[in-house]
Amino acid sequence: MDSGGKVIEEIEGGAGPLRGEIIPPSDKSISHRAAILGGIATGETLVEDFLLSDDTISTLNAMRMMGVSALMDSKGLLIKGVGLRGLTEPPDVIDAGNSGTTARLLTGLLSAQSFFSALTGDAYLRKRPMHRVVEPLRAMGADIRGRENGARLPLAVIGSELHGIEYSPPQASAQVKTALLIAGLYAEGETVIIETLPTRDHTERMLRYLGVEVLKQGGGIGLRGGASLKGGVISVPADISSAAYFIVAALINPGSEILIKKVGLNPLRTGVIDILREMGGDIDIVEKGERSGEPVGDIVVRSSSLTGVEIGGAIIPRSIDELPVVAVAACYAEGTTVIRDAAELRVKETDRVRAMAAELEKMGASIEEREDGMVIGGKERLTGARCSSRGDHRVAMALAVAGTGASGVTEIEGAGSVSVSFPDFFAVLRNLR
Repeated sequence: MDSGGKVIEEIEGGAGPLRGEIIPPSDKSISHRAAILGGIATGETLVEDFLLSDDTISTLNAMRMMGVSALMDSKGLLIKGVGLRGLTEPPDVIDAGNSGTTARLLTGLLSAQSFFSALTGDAYLRKRPMHRVVEPLRAMGADIRGRENGARLPLAVIGSELHGIEYSPPQASAQVKTALLIAGLYAEGETVIIETLPTRDHTERMLRYLGVEVLKQGGGIGLRGGASLKGGVISVPADISSAAYFIVAALINPGSEILIKKVGLNPLRTGVIDILREMGGDIDIVEKGERSGEPVGDIVVRSSSLTGVEIGGAIIPRSIDELPVVAVAACYAEGTTVIRDAAELRVKETDRVRAMAAELEKMGASIEEREDGMVIGGKERLTGARCSSRGDHRVAMALAVAGTGASGVTEIEGAGSVSVSFPDFFAVLRNLR
């Protein structure tokens, strides 16, 4: 995968309001987890509305390499689970592509198997930190070798007998929590993760939904090894991270009103809505319901006059993936917006603090880059420019949103990177005008 390096998209600014309704792609985080947990469950799991994107296909292909049958038909993705101990040694190196979720969650799964495996990724993923999952897994008894003593891909994993631990991640990370919970399914005794700040709980919800007892005591989330998962029907809601780009696009383009349907509204993922409402965004949630243990609803958003705010603390883990497009909203807000406590942005697909600051400055934004975030001076209108996604799908989509409200044309190099989460993003955006 070249992360869209050769693809250039043009966004025409000031082309009028956004109107209509959309259903964003299915939730990427939930789709990853459904592929893994469905694969090690007993019996069949039907995943309705599984997201087919580069990232989730990487996870799906890895499970297939270990003997899991997963077939797509008109009803959804049918996974024939092999049970907790039914995976087989992959015949080749597992390639996680650009997906950090794939790499980290699979490291937890592979650590507990009875076979050898190797895991790699593309040039971007091989630069991302793996020590945050490798170190606690080693404390559980995992035998993991790799570049920089396991801090970087590729990794070689020699399956081991694990034991439960109590662990408090130094950074809030749902990926670390999930990797340890998956490993904990195989470990002797109890595995407990202590979170200082709560992170998205899709894994805990899905484990419970598939029959595993997940204990929550204070700030701790735990399970006992040996619990079996029972296959079932998992219905995946639309991804709020994908919806966020259209929420901001509607807010900053006068006269806009759009309906975004079937969106997952997990309270640990809705920080972006809370932030944008605090900025003055006209955002209503209607038709609330539930899908496979996850809250869902339709979102109505109308253009609004925004005001700068300070963003930090507990809301950061609830909005970390959406902060690049929040930075775009801040450019169109009156006054200054401060994003702090978000150093995690620097170790995503790219350094998203540096990327958003540098690329938005090309469009005339006033941004001060800080170690753990940025300070954004509001400006009524940006100017179209030639920008780069830097191989990051969220940067590409955020810049496209910025371009809708700018004067002139914005060109986005590396626009093909959107394929890892939202392959039809640009087509959907254009159809709303």
